[in-house]
Amino acid sequence: MIIKIVALFLVGMAVLAMFGKLRFPGQKRLDAARCPKCGRFRIGKGPCQCGHGGRKS
Repeated sequence: MIIKIVALFLVGMAVLAMFGKLRFPGQKRLDAARCPKCGRFRIGKGPCQCGHGGRKS
């Protein structure tokens, strides 16, 4: 009985690991919203707080 529980646990962990490697929709858009200099998220079209330029769109 314990072997079945351990086997199911390991299978469940393997399934979670496979889903964890998937990319979520909109990931490229989130990466584009970050400042390339400091890595903070930029809100709006203005410049980042670090003084680096604004977004292009």
